[in-house]
Amino acid sequence: MAKILLTGGAGFIGSHVAEALLARGDQVTVLDNFNDFYDPAIKRSNAALVEAAGGVIVEGDIRDEKLVDELFANGGFEGVIHLAAMAGVRPSLLDPLHYEDVNVRGTLILLERIKLCKGMPFVFASSSSVYGGNKNVPFSETHEIHHPVSPYAATKRAGELMCYTYHHLYEIPTSCLRFFTVYGPRQRPEMAIHKFVRAVIDGQPIPFYGDGTTERDYTYIDDIVSGVIKSLDHCKGYEVFNLGESDTTSLSSLVEQIGQACGSKPVLDRQPMQPGDVEITFADISKAKELIGYAPETLIPEGLQRFVNWYRAQRAPVE
Repeated sequence: MAKILLTGGAGFIGSHVAEALLARGDQVTVLDNFNDFYDPAIKRSNAALVEAAGGVIVEGDIRDEKLVDELFANGGFEGVIHLAAMAGVRPSLLDPLHYEDVNVRGTLILLERIKLCKGMPFVFASSSSVYGGNKNVPFSETHEIHHPVSPYAATKRAGELMCYTYHHLYEIPTSCLRFFTVYGPRQRPEMAIHKFVRAVIDGQPIPFYGDGTTERDYTYIDDIVSGVIKSLDHCKGYEVFNLGESDTTSLSSLVEQIGQACGSKPVLDRQPMQPGDVEITFADISKAKELIGYAPETLIPEGLQRFVNWYRAQRAPVE
């Protein structure tokens, strides 16, 4: 059993990670500011599930230095999983200064406290967006990534670099995790799969960007949670890991499979490619397999059907 500080633990990925840690007997303190990037009621519902499982919820911001100091002084933490961030490529183009403040400065505030806790493992949520327009696929952690194409991607790469600096200076064991398009129950409502399923079930057109040939490595939430926990348990030195399914699905195929899972034919609202979007994401997960035993299991047809079933269940009226 370990005492874990989990930032962003009321969010999509964070709430699932919190539940998994609690289920294996860890003590989890969640720090989340319940911001209005999407409906805070969704995050409060997630937080209620975490509380019901035995987690402690602290409402506050990672940039609140006094609060962070108090948590570290009183929490007795033995590890930190840092998932809190401003997310999304397209929104980051509209408010890059806020993204930098939360994603970079917020991470530095945590690192400043962790450096005083000798040997405390630190897991940092990065993103596949750091690979930018890389066309050398599958994406490997050894590839050069000097050309991020959105402020969000740049802040995540900056976070990785700060993590390395603090590891070098203060010997903080650190795992940086590059997530590849995570989906599943509780997925944020503005993300593609959630938005597309909602549109198909409601009989509304799907916003369809480009010609449908863009490809993504969609990763089911259970596989991501397994990777996060394994990276905490095997946190040594400084490592960067891709966490994906190591498979790709085109936008056209994704929409077709969503239609099949929903039992309805999608209607497309064709629009041009958006600034900051990339042609492909595709994870080489051989390093994560070798070093932490990461082994994703959920293929896209199964994952989509699970998501559709969850979506319908949570939308169903209470008798």
